[in-house]
Amino acid sequence: MSRTETIFKPALQGKKIPILTLDNKWHRLFTQYNPSPQMKKWEEEINNMLKRQGKLTTEIKEIKVLKKKMMDEIVGLAEEVDQGNKKAEKKLAEHKRLIDECNEKLEAHNDELLELPALIDATNFNLMLFTMEICYEQIKNNTTEIKEIAEWIIQIRKELKKKIIRKQEKEIANNNLYQYMHQLFGGEVIEIFDMQYHPEIKKVIEPDKVKVTEFAEEKSKEPEITEDNTDEELAQMLANKAAQK
Repeated sequence: MSRTETIFKPALQGKKIPILTLDNKWHRLFTQYNPSPQMKKWEEEINNMLKRQGKLTTEIKEIKVLKKKMMDEIVGLAEEVDQGNKKAEKKLAEHKRLIDECNEKLEAHNDELLELPALIDATNFNLMLFTMEICYEQIKNNTTEIKEIAEWIIQIRKELKKKIIRKQEKEIANNNLYQYMHQLFGGEVIEIFDMQYHPEIKKVIEPDKVKVTEFAEEKSKEPEITEDNTDEELAQMLANKAAQK
């Protein structure tokens, strides 16, 4: 059996279901999906029945007003007929015909008005089942995609940590090379390399005789990023590095 028969129908039994086509939330929800022909058919049927229900209610009120008017006039016409007024006799007959017509229309309209709520509810129930089916499928698809994206994020985090560690290793290697070359050749010769490859070294090799070793020591004090770092620790370290720049 289908999900609709085994799960959705039992879940809706005895529940008060709002008229979906009058529900703004329902309309907002399904503007992002292309409605199927069946969904559009049910929606149109419900809207047409609601319009018919409103029209019948209005017509019943109008017919009752007309009937009351005819009834009120009949009293006066009956007196004129008793006095031998032929025109009044014809008019009285016409009023009686109109009253009979009003009664027939009222009966037919009331019968139809009694049937409409059940028809609206039945169609609305089918539309609700179809809506639940669509929601279930969309949630299922979204969940699958969420899992795929979550796995991708985990993998990217691992790769990011590896890249950051690799970057730190290269920075330390460069610092060691600069320190050795600076000690071997002096600041004036190695300044060419400092400016081209590592401008930050230039900042510490100034006339005030600050040693490049101090720069390396300062770097070594920074916490290292490893694969064991949590996402929160990683985010904080990256934020600290950005602030220092």
